[in-house]
Amino acid sequence: MIVALSQRLRQLRLEKDLRQDQLAKLVHVEKSSISMYENDVRQPSFDVLIRYAEVFNVSTDYLLGRSNNRSLDLSGLTAAEIKLVCELVDSMREKNRKLEETGR
Repeated sequence: MIVALSQRLRQLRLEKDLRQDQLAKLVHVEKSSISMYENDVRQPSFDVLIRYAEVFNVSTDYLLGRSNNRSLDLSGLTAAEIKLVCELVDSMREKNRKLEETGR
């Protein structure tokens, strides 16, 4: 299922506990533009789409619903910490795979 851009934009803003006016400042647009993007009245320009991706640390493909893969910024972590994060993610994937197999 392809998720609409408007849904992704709103979801990401709410996850970061940002108001529309706060996000507008971060992506250098008017608050009314944020509202129009989130209500699927207007589409952001390429430049604004890229700024959204940078603010939320996701790909433009994720924003556009072409991918469900969100990136994770691991900069500033040690090699050992990165390894732990990767092991945790792998463990969660395995758990979810097993749950899906059992029909839960």
